[in-house]
Amino acid sequence: MHRLEHLSTIIADVGDIFALIAPLTVLPIIVAIIFSEWNMLLPMVAVPVTFFVLGMFLRNLPRSNRGIRLSTAMCSVALFLLTCAMVSGIPFMLGLHMGFTDAFFEGMAGWTGTAFSMIRSLDTAPHVLLFWRSYMQWIGGIGIVAIVIALASSTGLFSSKISRTEGRDEPLMPTVIATGRALWKIYLVLTFLAVSLILFTGLSLWESVNLAFAAISTGGFTLHEGGILFYNNIVLELFLIPIMIAGALPFKLYYLIVEKRRLSFFGDEQVKLFFLFAGIGVAVVTYDLIFFGNYEFLTALNYGLFMTISSLTTTGFQTINLHSLASVTLLFLTLLTFIGGAAGSTAGGVKLNRVALAFRALLWWFRRLFVSGKVLLPFKIEGRVIPRATAELEAAKNMLIIILSVVTIFIAALTVMQFHLTTYSLTEIFFEVVSAFSSCGVSTGYVSPDMPVISKGIFIVVMWVGRLEVIPVVMLFMALFGKPD
Repeated sequence: MHRLEHLSTIIADVGDIFALIAPLTVLPIIVAIIFSEWNMLLPMVAVPVTFFVLGMFLRNLPRSNRGIRLSTAMCSVALFLLTCAMVSGIPFMLGLHMGFTDAFFEGMAGWTGTAFSMIRSLDTAPHVLLFWRSYMQWIGGIGIVAIVIALASSTGLFSSKISRTEGRDEPLMPTVIATGRALWKIYLVLTFLAVSLILFTGLSLWESVNLAFAAISTGGFTLHEGGILFYNNIVLELFLIPIMIAGALPFKLYYLIVEKRRLSFFGDEQVKLFFLFAGIGVAVVTYDLIFFGNYEFLTALNYGLFMTISSLTTTGFQTINLHSLASVTLLFLTLLTFIGGAAGSTAGGVKLNRVALAFRALLWWFRRLFVSGKVLLPFKIEGRVIPRATAELEAAKNMLIIILSVVTIFIAALTVMQFHLTTYSLTEIFFEVVSAFSSCGVSTGYVSPDMPVISKGIFIVVMWVGRLEVIPVVMLFMALFGKPD
């Protein structure tokens, strides 16, 4: 009985979210009207209608009276993202006659902010579908978590609980509504600045809006088959770099700067780590391109800078064919992609704060091995001494997520390798899986409409699990198949 009650609560909460986001998915319909794509009206109308109908039906299911639980919130977000990707694939099935798997893949890539795509010809695709892809990434960039926080207080999901499903566990403001409004104000301002910056490169408003959506959300979808290389615009590539970085830094900093007038940009540990890894990455990739690829210095520096930032921010824009890179360079980019951006940002990966905490915890554990058991070694974070019990618990949870991430990637890569195309090496397949897990989408070319169906299914699961950082998906499976509590 407890299991059914718990599942009913989870599904009812998903219904709340569906009803809340239904109005947001109406915007692409306006784009279809602007471009006179009348044949796309029905496919695009199907999305908000489906969300609204499902929302109204599911939210009326009985809920548990046992109070709000973290597990319920995590399960609801995991189930929402999965079903949302399915619903969002409807326009691709009706408009481009894509199969269910390919459309599901496109929807999951959109909401998770991954640059992989199953569309065979972007240059001939309807404008509204191209906008729908960018728009999904833009909404998913700030996180559906922020949408719930900003638009409703009626749902039973508290922000502090939902936020943990995407690494955003530090409270910005004391109230749910204030947090949501502040996040959206910041996001809208950053998006406006991104559009303005791209317009200066000579692109049209249409191109600028879509690229800005993809860049600030660290999503990576583009409007053309050639991606960023289609524009052959070095100024555009340089201007996209600060936009990608802005999306990958913690939004807490922007709030402190704008609302509190506290300019402490480099006072944040994650910011320091980001630029440290970025600097090392640019140096290593540039060196590899010169040494292994025989590139000229300026050309290598250009590629090295852009690809390092694109990988570390998990954006997914590309200016070079990764299939031509040396294996050691590809493995290094894999590491950067796995690390990802900051917690509290739109980026994917295991996040910089987890890397910092894991390193600090390992040093703390090893130091304790060489001293007497009576000696108390403090565990410090940002100058604050953390109680030993709390430190051990948080360090263990942090390492658990990292280990589960590695295990997920290993199992997925091993499975895909059973079906991979012979023209791609094991290193390239491994890179593709990490890119999917980190919501990046930088690709060697393996991910395509021609890849095996089972590989498409695996990549859908990997994108889903990676965006939610494993734990919510585990909680959902425990709710479905575990012993009732």
